[in-house]
Amino acid sequence: MRHTLGTLGRVLAGLGLAVGLAFAGPGAVPAASADSGSLQQVSSFGSNPGNLAMYEYAPAGLATGRPLVVALHGCTQTATDYYNDSGWTKYADLWGFAVVFPQTSSANNSLSCFSWFDSTKDTRGKGEAASVKSMVDTAVAQYGSDRSRVYVTGLSAGAGMAADLLADYPDVFAGGAIDSGLPAQCATTQSAASSCQTSSQNLSPAQWGDKVRNSDPGWTGPWPRVAIWQGTSDYTVYPVNATELRDQWTDVWGISQTASATATLTGGTTQSSYNDANGKPAVELFSISGMGHGLAVNPGSGTDQCGATGAYFLNTICSSYWTAKFWGLDGTGSGGGTGTGLPAPAGLTVGSVTDTSAALSWQSVSGAASYAVYRDGGRVGTTTGTGYTDTGLTAGTGYSWTVAAVDSSGNVGAQSATVTATTTGGYTAQCFTASNWNHVQAGRAHDSGGYAYANGSNQNMGLDNVFYSHTLKETAPGYYVIADSGC
Repeated sequence: MRHTLGTLGRVLAGLGLAVGLAFAGPGAVPAASADSGSLQQVSSFGSNPGNLAMYEYAPAGLATGRPLVVALHGCTQTATDYYNDSGWTKYADLWGFAVVFPQTSSANNSLSCFSWFDSTKDTRGKGEAASVKSMVDTAVAQYGSDRSRVYVTGLSAGAGMAADLLADYPDVFAGGAIDSGLPAQCATTQSAASSCQTSSQNLSPAQWGDKVRNSDPGWTGPWPRVAIWQGTSDYTVYPVNATELRDQWTDVWGISQTASATATLTGGTTQSSYNDANGKPAVELFSISGMGHGLAVNPGSGTDQCGATGAYFLNTICSSYWTAKFWGLDGTGSGGGTGTGLPAPAGLTVGSVTDTSAALSWQSVSGAASYAVYRDGGRVGTTTGTGYTDTGLTAGTGYSWTVAAVDSSGNVGAQSATVTATTTGGYTAQCFTASNWNHVQAGRAHDSGGYAYANGSNQNMGLDNVFYSHTLKETAPGYYVIADSGC
């Protein structure tokens, strides 16, 4: 199946991300007041050549000097969809920042896609890009946001626009996240969009980097720190786009395309970090095994869980949590924290593992009064020694840990390298290879509109017939993911 983000006939099946609500219709929210604690619309925000609508959210009582995040929805979605399902408001409440949700409409694009492929709309000072810049200026003035900590993220067409905005306004955005999206300025016309989505453009890292550098000529840095999210079974925006994004932004940073470190996270996610000259992650690539086209969410009450599942909100891992941590919105500093001078503990290892616990140990750090222990990015404990047993875990589940030294004033240093382990027991995964029709008949998938979707993950498997086949992996009772690359 081949679809184009921005062309009605091709986008509808592949990018029809969640059935969109009417643009600013009867349910539109009223004009915003500062620190409202709910989603609000801002009716006037200055120059708006892109004909966009501005929505925003801020926790009640938000202090000045806090970060600001801009979050762009996908095609057929609205600001309300992204507000409800992406998980960003959870971390706005938890860590204290405001979120702007720009919204486009069918008046701009037949499927309400942001125009990432139109050079009259996605370049500095023009169209939708200029409208988003106006929103940033308005929100910064309203909330007293820290201009050095403004970030942009988006899904699919919104991700393509987010990449363009990072290139257009490196003086505005300190970081970005591109979820199931495309490199900055991959296409400059709508007719070129399909090729960007589905195939390699055969450009060198330097050529990709030039597309960013040419978007704001004369800018020499600092460059935004960029997180890239991609499912390996995305047949709308193909995984080659993640490789091209990595090439683009590592070249802009002048760093290697070889990962400085890798880690295994939940949801079949591999995290690859590309460090700058100071050893701090400048680019991170999160590749999610078997995930199709959409935003990675993981509903639940845990610190590292967020969002709501639905069409193109896929239950794998909370991407918003890991993105916010990468930007340093949790207070530890970008890329896991630069700390206060205390070095990262060395030699972190996992010892004895049971179905509910894991024993950790590491080497001592001079000047440390205690150590903070993090599981899957969230702080779970503190100890004065160089060992800690993490309890209350779920059987048969993979976890990751880091530790950081804490000085006598409570300042947290840099986090250690990540270690991973899987608890014993739990469900034994099974794999099934069959046609889409047989998967549906066997209850491993379901039909919707003539297409087969894996039960649980809701991944699009293609047409529901005997001519399309997949391997499905049952990772939990009744929960299936596409595992064509190996099981």
